[in-house]
Parts: sequence; structure tokens; C-alpha cells
Amino acid sequence: MMSAGVSIFLLFLLVINSESKTQGNYQDNDRKPTDKQIQQIQSMLLKPQLPTQRPTPLATSPAPTASKVAMPDEFLGPPECLDKKLTRASCNLVFCRPWERCIDGHCSCKPPYLCPVDDREPVCGKDNRSYRSYCQAMALTCRTKKPAMSHFGKHCGASYQKFESSIHPETGVIEVSIPNTKEEGSDGEKSLVCKKIWNMAAANVACREHGFPLGAVTAGDVSYESLITPGEEKQFPEKCASIRCQGYESSLAECLIYNTVNIGKRNVSTTTCYGASQAANEAECDFRCANTKCVSLNQTCDGVDDCGDRSDEMCCKKCRNRSFRCKTGVCVHREALRDGQIDCLDGEDESLKHTIESSPKVDKRLNNTEYHSPKEEIKVSRKHMETRLYCGIPNATTVDDLEAEERGRSSRVKRVVGGVPANPTQIQWQVALEERGKIDCGGAYIGGCWVITAAHCVRPNPSAFKVKFSLWKKSRAQDTTDIVPVEEIHIHPMYNASTYQNDIALVQLQKLPFREECLVDNPAISAVCVPWTTHLFQPNHTCSISGWGRTADGRAAQFLLWANVSLIDDCQGFYKDRFKPGMMCAGDLDGSVDSCQGDSGGPLVCKDELGVSYLWGIVSWGERCGQPGFPGVYTQVAHYFEWIRLHTGWPAVTRFNS
Repeated sequence: MMSAGVSIFLLFLLVINSESKTQGNYQDNDRKPTDKQIQQIQSMLLKPQLPTQRPTPLATSPAPTASKVAMPDEFLGPPECLDKKLTRASCNLVFCRPWERCIDGHCSCKPPYLCPVDDREPVCGKDNRSYRSYCQAMALTCRTKKPAMSHFGKHCGASYQKFESSIHPETGVIEVSIPNTKEEGSDGEKSLVCKKIWNMAAANVACREHGFPLGAVTAGDVSYESLITPGEEKQFPEKCASIRCQGYESSLAECLIYNTVNIGKRNVSTTTCYGASQAANEAECDFRCANTKCVSLNQTCDGVDDCGDRSDEMCCKKCRNRSFRCKTGVCVHREALRDGQIDCLDGEDESLKHTIESSPKVDKRLNNTEYHSPKEEIKVSRKHMETRLYCGIPNATTVDDLEAEERGRSSRVKRVVGGVPANPTQIQWQVALEERGKIDCGGAYIGGCWVITAAHCVRPNPSAFKVKFSLWKKSRAQDTTDIVPVEEIHIHPMYNASTYQNDIALVQLQKLPFREECLVDNPAISAVCVPWTTHLFQPNHTCSISGWGRTADGRAAQFLLWANVSLIDDCQGFYKDRFKPGMMCAGDLDGSVDSCQGDSGGPLVCKDELGVSYLWGIVSWGERCGQPGFPGVYTQVAHYFEWIRLHTGWPAVTRFNS
């Protein structure tokens, strides 16, 4: 505590400073206090200080006191990631939910009308309204910050009971009332919550529903028998329902509810809610969530949303409790493996390398026949959005014998810095950009009427350019080749021709007469997907480049060549201040594989774990082709996603987060 003398001195400085500012005098700091100032100081010292009032938690269990960690945790980190305070809304690392879309790296609420509604289970709202889908109800909740959903079903009038929950003030036991939509005026089914799959994610939802924005302190359980007083009427229901929440829900009504069972000798779930001032008064903490809540270290990186905003699962070196770590450093619950819904950005959790037999599943004794599953609704909604755009998977076409024979005779052509000739219809998103009959650049088809290329390859004169699709031999079209005139060229407004920063351009194709399409159906042409986040692929990931650029002997290739390259981290170390934001490097540091002059604007394409290809880079510049220590420099397409989206529109550029 401060001594009285120190307190008086500080108060004197406060009063002096206040008066001097009022009088416009900031220099006379040696003045003695006046009688008036002394009276003010005495009055402030004698004034009683009211204690700070703290909200009382619903249950009686105290919050755990977290201690400061002296050593770095083997699971949590790195610090530069933790400093960003990432949450489930950080869509550079995780998917947005179907009622949200990713804008500038943050999940934002959609208007409900953008949700898919066809063949969806309707939802009854707490306001007696009927919503056409779970997604619509959640979109409304997202925008209003108030729970909208009561239950799945068509009977929504005021005469039908709505979902309710309560937390017993003494025991912390959670009770829910699940509506019976079959009988009008029915009180529904009252039950407790079974302990079996109860965790902090669900406890957070229960507490938020009752006015505690930081969720729960504990997710505990208690013996049902201990709740019963012999000789007295039972105060609690005799059945319980298991409830699985993801952590984003605002009400237990939005979670997956399993069939009720007789409790018998089972334990039932309890929770203690987190008072608003607890986080502020915990000076030392194992882990401080982005929302200021404090959780213990062993609650981080376990695949469960203990924070309530998922910030405890976003920056992980490895995962606890058999949860699964995505390459982006996000831990997901082990039940996410092969569950039919992509959770990792690259789809690794749904990869075939995780066999169904080895993937953990919910206990088979948990049945879901009485209540509709919101998880299934989310899966269907996401599938609907993902199929709006078909990209990243080439059509399986056969190679014409004549073309294959011609390719065989071309084997005397030197390979492009480690590249090999492609099959005539192998790289179906590769295009050639022809300017007044000459091809010096490539590009990538991203669907609709859009091609992406390098800004240094084009100029604002659309009539001078044509785009050639399915071109294999540079000097001659093949049967599958399409030639399309250019409608407009959009060069990035911040492109710098001297530094090659923002070296990206969109080529808009002319539409066919009296049609909205720019191309006739052609099985040899496919679109490559556009990535929305720079975290989709990590350093050392193997990708491919392609083009008609110069070969190792300096001559231009006559056939489309391709090669595998690796993504290279810390490219600034090679090019110093010449390396700018929006640039990336790929190749081999020994110079054995590289792009070269004539490949400019062409695609650097990476595949995710499910075999979907993304346009990760555009050939931009480099210091000498295929020289050790000088990897190729590419424009990083994901860095420009928002600019691309603004020109092309949502459906044209992304399979997810749309």
C-alpha cells in the first residue's frame, strides 16, 4: 500500500496539473499549494472509497486462479501468432460458418436471404416466427446478437412451447425443456443434461444464454443421486439429454441434442458461469483469451473451444488429448476426422489417409432420432455453396493419338529449367496471351469470363489481345484450342512497373453473341480455384509451374512445359528490399527448377489434400533464370483476393466462405 505522504504528494500533483492546464500554464511546476488546493486534497483523502462490486456467478463453485507460466508450453505458440489474438472469426485460418462470409480476413454476418433454403428443415423461432432453414435463423442471430432459434419443426405458433434452459443457482445443474411439436399446448419434455459429452464449449453456450458473455468457468458434473433428498418430492427430471456444442452457439437450442435417456445412476452436467469482472481481476493467467477470459494452460490446443471465441485453439504447435492439428496451427476436435465436413483449410481432416476405422466417432449409444441435427444442416448448406463453383479439378480427357505422336517427336527440345512437356490437354487452366499475333505471356483461367495474368504482360488496350485456351504447341492450335477476344483489362491500380509490386491483372473476356458465356463447353478447359487466404499452403509445399518460356539454352519452348517447385519461406533474405508485400518465392535454391522469360503471367498452382488445385502465384520476375540462390518471384494471388472479388463477384472466385 502507498504511504499517506506519497498519496498526498500524488494528489497534490493531480490538483496542480489540473489547475495549471485550466489556466494555460504548463511551466511553473515549483509553486506551493494554495489554501484552496490543500482543502481539495484533504477532502479527497477523507472521502470513503466504495468497494468494487462483482457479479455473482450462478453456481457456487469459485473460479480457478490461474498462475503465470514460467516456461514456454510445448503445445501452445508461437508468440507472434498469439499476439494477433486470432478467433473463430479469423477466416485466414478457419472457415466461416454458412451464415457468414469472409471479408478482409474476418467472418461477417450474411443477410438471411443469402442462406440456402431448398429442401431444408424449417426452424421455429423464439418469436413464434418460422424460418426456412437453420442457416437463416443463425444469420439473424449473427446480426442481432440475440438467440433466434427455438427448435426444428413447422409448428411455431404461440400455443406451442419454446425451448428453454435454466441453471440451478445452488448446484449449477443445467435443465432444458425441449418442445413437443406434435401436440399443441404440450409442455414438452423437461430433462437434465447428461455428463457423457459435456464440455467447456457447451458450458460456455449455456452461460452465454443466461447473460454471461464470457461463458463458463467450469464444466463439471454431479451425481444425480446427490440431488435427491430422501422422503421429498423429486426436484429434478429423471431423464437427461446429451448435448454437443461447437462453441459458437448463443443457445443450447442451436446445439446437437441427442435422445433423452433415463438418468438412473448417471452423473449430470453442471456449470459455473464467468463473472464479467473476473478476467480483469486475474493479473496472472495461464492463457488470456482474445475476449479477456482466463483459462488454464491444459485447456488450450485440445480441440475444445474453452475460451468461447476459439482463441485457445488458433495458435498451436501440436494438440492435446488426441485432437487434430491442421497445418495452419489450428486444433480441431478428434471427431472432425472424416465426418464429411472440411475443417482444415486444405481439407486434411477429410483426407483418405485417415481411415474411417481409425477416425474417432461419437459413442454409438448416443442416438439422434428424436431431434434434427444442426450439424447435418451445416454440412448440407456448405455443400450447396461449395458446388456453386466448380474449379480446381481438371476434366479427365483422353489424349489424341496424333498429338501424342507429335509430342514424342519433340523430345529433342531442351527442357525449361528442369521442366518437361505437358500432355496436350493436361493443364486445362493454362492460357496463352497473344498480343498482335505474338505470345510472350501466359495466364490462368479462373472461371466465367475471367483470366488472371501479370500486370507487366498487358496494357489498357483490349483490342490488341486475344486469349488462347487449350493451346499446347505454341505455333499451332490443336483441335481443342479456343481463341477468345478481350473485353476489358483491369490492371491493379497500385502496380509499380519499376519494382513489379502488385504485378497482377484481370483479363475480362468478350461474351458470345446473345449469351452470358464467353466460352462454349469444352472438356479440355477447366478453371483453377482462387485462394482467399495466404495461409492455405505452407512453405516447402510442392506446387507446379507451366509455360512456353525460355529453356535452359535460352531458346523459347515450342510446347507447353511444366515442372514441380517448392514454396520458399523468407524470400526477403534473397532479394532484400526488392522483395515487397504481395510477392512470394518458389523453386529450388540450387536453381535446378525455375520459371523464365516468356513464362510471365503463367500459373503457379498448388493442390490441397483433397486434390483441388489453387492459383497460388503468378510468374512475375527473378534474378537470372535457374541460378542458385535466386528463386523465382511470384505475385501471391491470395494477397489480392478482395481486389479480385470486387471485379468478378463472389460466385466466380471461391468455393468456400461465399
